[in-house]
Amino acid sequence: MKLFYTAPAINAEMLLVMLEKHGIHGTQEAVAGESSDEEDLNREVQVFVPEADHERAHRLFYAEREDEL
Repeated sequence: MKLFYTAPAINAEMLLVMLEKHGIHGTQEAVAGESSDEEDLNREVQVFVPEADHERAHRLFYAEREDEL
């Protein structure tokens, strides 16, 4: 697994759903020193994706879209 994104849990959960829709199974882990309260949506978490899918995930979420005006 390779680190893909670090963000508040609420953003990470949305990212995981979007990754899953593209067939990429990501996981999240709490950042060391952050709250362990699963209800705290502002706690920082890290999103990991399989190394084989990292480049594709990066293209999906960071590449400029050519079809947008």
